[in-house]
Amino acid sequence: MVSAIIVAAGSSRRMGFDKLFTPLGGKPVLWHSLRAFSDRSEIDEILIVTREEQMDAVEKLASSEKLVKVKKVVSGGAERHISVWNGLQAVGAHGSEFIGIHDGARPLTTPKLIKSSLDLARQHGAACVASQIPDTVKRASVEQMVTESVERTGLWAMQTPQFFSSGLILQAYAGLMAMHEMVTDEVSAVQKLGKKIALLKNEDWNFKITFPHDLELAEHVLELRAKKKSRH
Repeated sequence: MVSAIIVAAGSSRRMGFDKLFTPLGGKPVLWHSLRAFSDRSEIDEILIVTREEQMDAVEKLASSEKLVKVKKVVSGGAERHISVWNGLQAVGAHGSEFIGIHDGARPLTTPKLIKSSLDLARQHGAACVASQIPDTVKRASVEQMVTESVERTGLWAMQTPQFFSSGLILQAYAGLMAMHEMVTDEVSAVQKLGKKIALLKNEDWNFKITFPHDLELAEHVLELRAKKKSRH
């Protein structure tokens, strides 16, 4: 069995709009992430971790859209790592071989990308979707003044989904919680165990909805994909 935990925690109105339930292509942003995982036969169950006040809305979305692989909606925590831990506790007893963590605010993730990242995780025990950083990178002060250049060779931007053998990710997070440590993604948690994580180079759109203008670009990507699909 393979399980996917969709991490939708965080301040959904931090940028002045509810990014998870804002319409994108006629459906809420979160729906696109859930649909991508639902369409993979390798995924047996989906758990959604969200803010407590949004649990009813998430459950209603899953029910109304007949997303039958959504088995549970779990209350998140104040920080991302606590939300992931809550999700892991909910799935840990089900005997899943691999667990995938995904940010629900990345609606452009595709079933193909999910399969490729899972296949890579099966080879190495841990895999993360990522993209190389093409821009010149600078470090700046709090006053937004450039302080130094950062060599971009070997730099990658982490994305989701991130897939791990269940024992590995559970061990990593149990250690974090015991030591009261905080990480910003699951790769960082597994790194603390000294384990290697394979990167899946992604050249397709898979950005996170953070600002309102991200929705405009996401709409355009969906339109391009629809046109491409109609030609085949």
